[in-house]
Amino acid sequence: MNERSTLAPGLFSKFQKLIYQEAGIWLAVHKHALLTGRLARRLRLLGLANMQDYYQLVTQPDQQHERAVMIDCITTNETHFFREPRHFDYLEREVFPKWQREAAAGDRIMRLRIWSAGCSTGEEPYSLAMLLLKHFPESNGWDLEVLATDISTRVLEKARAAIYPLDKSKEIPAEHLRAYMLKGRGDHKAEMKVSPELHRVVRFARVNLHADSYPIQGSFDLIFCRNVLIYFDQESKTKVIGGIVRHLSPSGLLFVGHSEHLGGIAPGLKTVAPTIHALAASSGTISAQSRSAAATTGQSF
Repeated sequence: MNERSTLAPGLFSKFQKLIYQEAGIWLAVHKHALLTGRLARRLRLLGLANMQDYYQLVTQPDQQHERAVMIDCITTNETHFFREPRHFDYLEREVFPKWQREAAAGDRIMRLRIWSAGCSTGEEPYSLAMLLLKHFPESNGWDLEVLATDISTRVLEKARAAIYPLDKSKEIPAEHLRAYMLKGRGDHKAEMKVSPELHRVVRFARVNLHADSYPIQGSFDLIFCRNVLIYFDQESKTKVIGGIVRHLSPSGLLFVGHSEHLGGIAPGLKTVAPTIHALAASSGTISAQSRSAAATTGQSF
């Protein structure tokens, strides 16, 4: 191993603490090789001689951008369209009919806000937007917004571009594929792109879930924070869930990943279905007044 990519145990410990301080992510000792490999590429790009030089750079007070790039380097982003389909089935079977009944009775304003926290390259928020557009057409007066956030600027750029390998079309139900995805032509024949109608519903922003507060206004009817908590220790999980729940509507639902459990870290939540949670004090329906306060596609690009 050359000097540039050498990361002594003491220096690894310093990076551990820095990454935890910045993002709440604790790198176990067995992640030494991962950190070394990913930061070594950054050193080469910056022309730095060794890991110590990089640590000195990234800890400077005016290097917020480089610290964000460092977090980008060490995060792993894996996702796909309609991941964990039982969550989407639950929405269509239990949640959406209830919202439609409430709107018809005048008990719900025709505005829906969804937050995809840890959105990665965008497959999750676009999946949610497809379902919303199907069940709550804007032409019928519904106002729809999906906020998609991630700590990684790299994956957010990919999500905003909204171009995916055509192989991913197998993950999308045929009706949504035809309605909302554009098939590439020519040099783009192996790709597909999100339609303008779908793209308009989703808004992207960088949010560090480990921060003391988020640059987010208002509350959300649904919050998806799936396969994100696995990167945090118990203390950080408690902090993150507390921050997220502050933005959950009184009648809203929080969805977490199938391997994630909130026992002991979210006393203010109750479980309504496996990995689906609501505020423990929620009384269900709330008034419109209080809500206002709080494989191939048929198109081409």
